[in-house]
Amino acid sequence: MMEQLIKQIEFIKEIDKLKYVLRRTCLLHSDRRENDAEHSWHLAMMAIILAEHANERVDLLKVLKMVLIHDIVEIDSGDVFIYDTKQNHTNTGEELKAARRIFGMLPPAQAEALVEIWEEFEAGQTAEAKFARALDRLEPLLQNTSNDGGTWKEFDVRYEQVVAKKSVIARGSEQLWAFAEDMLKQNLEKGILKK
Repeated sequence: MMEQLIKQIEFIKEIDKLKYVLRRTCLLHSDRRENDAEHSWHLAMMAIILAEHANERVDLLKVLKMVLIHDIVEIDSGDVFIYDTKQNHTNTGEELKAARRIFGMLPPAQAEALVEIWEEFEAGQTAEAKFARALDRLEPLLQNTSNDGGTWKEFDVRYEQVVAKKSVIARGSEQLWAFAEDMLKQNLEKGILKK
């Protein structure tokens, strides 16, 4: 029992590193970049508050697990900017290696369960994964809108690029996508996003 506890505590200490992984997006109404731990916490709160808007009934606990662990792999792989034109945002091979190392610090049953949840999120096929991924795409949209374009302006991201990346929201929630689409159109009309 003590050996299991020691492994769990080592994992808990390891994931503290998530607080140092900076994302490109800044906090709402701020010029301070968000870290992955803040992002994951925010998504967990969004899941609790917005679950009623999912296209299908979801297991909220599973969604919470997904949003809380989905970026832990970035401790090893780093955060890849979704609009990066040189590096593919879908670096699943490198991230799977990271998932196996980090979750592998836990006792085998827990490690396997977390890798499975992480893989389910990445595959994006279940109702829970679709909804979790919708939230993951919605949060930066809220941030960039609150910051008059934020990283969109900084990296000259165009309206069509944002729509292409954000349209995945609809797979998890048509209601959230309608809200997001309206927000994107407003950003276009205000000149925050350009065609």
